[in-house]
Amino acid sequence: MTENELVMAAVLRARNVGKKAALATVVGVTGSAYRREGAKMLVDEEENRVGMISGGCLENDVAEIAKSVIESGTPIVKTYDLDEDLIWGLGLGCPGQVQIYIEPLLLEQK
Repeated sequence: MTENELVMAAVLRARNVGKKAALATVVGVTGSAYRREGAKMLVDEEENRVGMISGGCLENDVAEIAKSVIESGTPIVKTYDLDEDLIWGLGLGCPGQVQIYIEPLLLEQK
């Protein structure tokens, strides 16, 4: 099963049990990044995650933003400039820019 199939299966599981969730999707990449457009991560209301949208460096922050998206119901586009000297100094290895669309999923229980 591909990663996107795993994410979609998690969306269906959340729907079947009535959990609120948000879907983060990479929608733009400029320069170098670990993942490309279309990479997805599901974050549910209990902060469970399925999928990855980076090499591991953005997931925690995106999960925090996803919590507020779940609460507000308002989608957001978050842009990350991965210049390691300007942001985290973590030696990320990909000095590009990544745009991530984080949208609430209105999952009605079947």
